Amino acid sequence: MPPRQLFDLSSIDTDTIIADREEIYRHLPHRYEFMQLDGIYLCDTEAGTMAAYRDVRADEFWVRGHIPGRPIFPGVLMIESAAHLVSYYVGHAIELDGFLGFSGVTDVKFRATVQPGQRVTFLGKVLDLRKRRCKAQVQAFVDDKFVFEGIITGMWV
Repeated sequence: MPPRQLFDLSSIDTDTIIADREEIYRHLPHRYEFMQLDGIYLCDTEAGTMAAYRDVRADEFWVRGHIPGRPIFPGVLMIESAAHLVSYYVGHAIELDGFLGFSGVTDVKFRATVQPGQRVTFLGKVLDLRKRRCKAQVQAFVDDKFVFEGIITGMWV
């Protein structure tokens, strides 16, 4: 049985986007194929919660080769997308030069597949935040379907 949602998906105002793709990547160094998020819904530094979305498109670089005839969004890109959310959050919670880069990922489980044409909603909850490191629990959903979970640890790069 999957764990409980970090917070209720229905509590997210999906009509209000606090940062679009351009704003997200003004703060993160990723470019081209590695711009993984399309918008941020929530970045609550007091509660330690965050939410974002990614529209999985049929024209992405991996579609042709990641299961021809039945493209499946790669798990590693789900992890990368969630890491971008955590990095964006930390950039707003702590004012430091640089960005939060991967230093670890644990307890990852993929619970369902994601195909082009679907919107993935990522949730995050900070477990530990220090000046040099952040650990956050992350989850992803398509509609109300649980597709991914894990714990991401990052350090300032």
